[in-house]
Amino acid sequence: MGSVKDLKVIEQPVGSRSGSGMFTFSDRYSVFDWGEMPDLITNKGKALCLIGAYFFEKLRESGMECHYRGLVDDKGDVRQLATIARAPSTMAVDLYRVIRPTEREGVYDYSAYRGITENYLVPLEVIYRNSLPGGSSVFKRLADGTASLAGLGLEKMPSPGDALDRPILDVSTKLEATDRYLDWGEAESISGLPDLKFSGMKKLVEEINAIITREVGTIGLINEDGKLEFAVNDAGAVVVVDVLGTPDECRFTYNGIHVSKELARIYYRGSEWHRDVEEAKKKDRAAWKSLVTREPPRLPDKMARLISGMYQAVANELTGRRWFPVEPLAEIMKQIQSELEKAEG
Repeated sequence: MGSVKDLKVIEQPVGSRSGSGMFTFSDRYSVFDWGEMPDLITNKGKALCLIGAYFFEKLRESGMECHYRGLVDDKGDVRQLATIARAPSTMAVDLYRVIRPTEREGVYDYSAYRGITENYLVPLEVIYRNSLPGGSSVFKRLADGTASLAGLGLEKMPSPGDALDRPILDVSTKLEATDRYLDWGEAESISGLPDLKFSGMKKLVEEINAIITREVGTIGLINEDGKLEFAVNDAGAVVVVDVLGTPDECRFTYNGIHVSKELARIYYRGSEWHRDVEEAKKKDRAAWKSLVTREPPRLPDKMARLISGMYQAVANELTGRRWFPVEPLAEIMKQIQSELEKAEG
């Protein structure tokens, strides 16, 4: 079980043979690496499942490989999006080995990745950035010196809200206690990928970014940034895994308002609980959560309802089908803007 979706293993991946499983998308959500938060966001899981399937099928149409098999209907049959009658919460996927690096005193050893050529999860998250909205981690990292302009491919210091002339790519660890940003040299060295496949993975990110940007643009969304994960399949090809293109994997905006779980982050940012989390991460990067004694507060009921409606409206309008009886996205975002203005006032 993860903080947001649950995995049921049907067949374990072993050696050079991949396995199979099912993701069930829940109504849980997570911010700041905390794990499960105290609220549920109604129908968020079904909305994410639909959006993820929509983009996996778009990748397939473009000739890209992924671990998506289809959506699981009420009878347990695996179907493509066009043949599903009701919003599902479960997706069938291929599974690959997760080879965890060993850790000693906060230092991770990735030597197990040397020489493997098939059936494994690449231990990285790759982030594309089309702009730098307020709240982007880039500003914090530039300020504390953990990132540089040259390393990010920037020529001058950015400001919140800057649109980039061309997307920049960023990369972090995937299997450590807390995600750690890397330079591309270290990322390649721990990935297990040879040069050509590593550069091919980066090219895939650029192509997928363009697809997501195009598709969400049709419903009035701006694709600010997002993350992608990859594996190497049985045949040694790099494939897209986990899920992509959703408001949890991406930071979308609508007329400058966040259409993502950044809305929940905005509510929590600056709270006493959030300050405790930030201080704990500075003290112990591996075991920080054990240092936080305060529990996160619940979202206000109205904000939880609006965030729920936002997820559902995106699924409706992106897929062109009315899965959920909610108001149009434009109306929901207008109400969210009103709530945010009240909070700021």
